[in-house]
Amino acid sequence: MIHPGEDAAYERLVSRNPCDYHYLKVGLEFEERRPGLRLNAAHFKQLIVSALKDLHGEIGAALPVDVLKFEEETLTAILRIQSSGLVKLWSALTLLGSYQNQKCAFRVTQVSPFLLALSGNSRELVLN
Repeated sequence: MIHPGEDAAYERLVSRNPCDYHYLKVGLEFEERRPGLRLNAAHFKQLIVSALKDLHGEIGAALPVDVLKFEEETLTAILRIQSSGLVKLWSALTLLGSYQNQKCAFRVTQVSPFLLALSGNSRELVLN
């Protein structure tokens, strides 16, 4: 207990995230999707790298982003990024506005330092 007249000693503790990587579940949505538009995993990754380069330059384009899983039908993916690059990736995805002259937007639906956490979504639970 601190008595009147005594100085209180405060210690500031900052803990860094011990995880090396973060995982993101993202989806690409188009305003009006052209019937002939096909997007495979390689094009999807290139779109992400282009978004990083547009916003953060060569430093952003050099960030190691891995597409762990990609679904062509739904244009959804699970990405892996080093934790130090998470904010850069997220901001680049958020600010992307077009692909091949078509308006589009990335939707980040889940983020976690644990890949297993992306396997389920409590918002999608259906109770019978």
